[in-house]
Amino acid sequence: MNYTTILNNQTIPVADIPEVEYKEFMDLNTGFTLGSPERHCVNYFGYPVGNHIKLICCIADDSTHNIHVSSCLVNSSDTLDSFTFRHFCFEKFEREIHENFGIGYKDHPWLKPVRYANNRFDHSKTIANYPFYSIDSDELHEVAVGPIHAGVIEPGHFRFICNGEQILHLEIQLGYQHRGIEQQFLVRKKLLQRSTLAESIAGDTVVGHTTAYSHLWESLCGIEPSRDIEFARTLALEWERMANHTGDLSAVCTDIAYQLGSSVFGRLRTPLVNFMQEWCGNRLSKGLIRPGVNQFPLSPELAERIGQLFKAFEPDFVEMNQQLFQLPSALSRFERTGVVSYDDVLSIGTVGMAARMSGLNRDIRSSHPYSLYPEIAHDPIVKHHGDVYSRVQIRRQEVMQSMRYIRSLIEDVPQISEQEPMIGSPKPNSFVLSLVEGWRGEICHCAVTDKDGEFVLYKVKDPSFHNWLALALAVRNNEISDFPICNKSFNLSYSGHDL
Repeated sequence: MNYTTILNNQTIPVADIPEVEYKEFMDLNTGFTLGSPERHCVNYFGYPVGNHIKLICCIADDSTHNIHVSSCLVNSSDTLDSFTFRHFCFEKFEREIHENFGIGYKDHPWLKPVRYANNRFDHSKTIANYPFYSIDSDELHEVAVGPIHAGVIEPGHFRFICNGEQILHLEIQLGYQHRGIEQQFLVRKKLLQRSTLAESIAGDTVVGHTTAYSHLWESLCGIEPSRDIEFARTLALEWERMANHTGDLSAVCTDIAYQLGSSVFGRLRTPLVNFMQEWCGNRLSKGLIRPGVNQFPLSPELAERIGQLFKAFEPDFVEMNQQLFQLPSALSRFERTGVVSYDDVLSIGTVGMAARMSGLNRDIRSSHPYSLYPEIAHDPIVKHHGDVYSRVQIRRQEVMQSMRYIRSLIEDVPQISEQEPMIGSPKPNSFVLSLVEGWRGEICHCAVTDKDGEFVLYKVKDPSFHNWLALALAVRNNEISDFPICNKSFNLSYSGHDL
């Protein structure tokens, strides 16, 4: 067979991944994904092996819980046929491979750098001379936003081409603050250092990324986390989802000048993040998730606090949503604004909420379940109009759904296990992949070890890596004044993309 099949959080020997010629490699993986909503690429990357570059492609089959993994050896001087020419969902993966290793693609439609890493192949390509798409016309004009943001968000440049107030094209370029986190996973050897790195990938997704790292490390070391560990992770993931969705409902209200909604949802987010301060000492959940140990067990007293918090939170959250979704001026800004079609989200490979807004059911909690999600039997919330209204509805309904899950979880808080960390040694010459459904969508961490069990590759993919292009498509043919509401309805990550 020209590929191997694994499950989420499964470690296998690297030698078990079949290595095939490039044409067969391309036919296999584009054949898996072309026109199939049940299959999509969760990661595609390369790393040096001797004088060659080893490419590994991981295709998830959401209908079977399987992940198909295959590989190929190429040279950095090669010019290859692109996967992207056959299926556009590979576009950004191949751009990153090109940027990192100099591999050319003869028929890639948009072969530009992605991140401008310090160790990129061609240092003559700099962020200052990024080749933005342009149209030479007396009737059109360009609007440049950024890279410095007026708020606390990290740098990012948005280049609009407009006809009057109508947006014809938007190109989004990040890469201004590449931090080299993937390389730091190879340099930093201590477990605590790597856990801290995972927490720093995206500050609003601390639980999501640290859970993916912890599952990866535990699988690599043959550690089976106890029930109380997985209980804490599941609860914290749903809590992080609630807090961010509630905060984004506030931000969406701000962008349509609905002051009451902005204030109330903003106030409702505060007790959610403050509870994490009570639980683990940090409002963003730093320090809570660690491989092989439950550092901050959820006590009966904290479980009771959750019940009290929900009694205060839920009625106000429900009432504020009722007012928001009955307000004609709000609905006029939400409905049919920033539409992305089902065909487009399938083509570009969006994940998480940015897929489910248009009828594409992608949710790792049900398709590749982990932690306690098999017991929860998660039912993804899917909308079909692909507009701001669909995205806001998903946030509202997922908050309510997360509350139901958490209430169910705290009915049976597990006994606390042994509190000494479970120590294990990573398996040598191995490959492992971990998927987690963060609040934005699918997080994927992959690692490869050498003969001594040390990382030779650590690859991180935040859902924003897939979804920024969906925002660029969403604003086409909308007025430029609708960009803020479109942007905030996605609320994608700069830092999760720049790594």
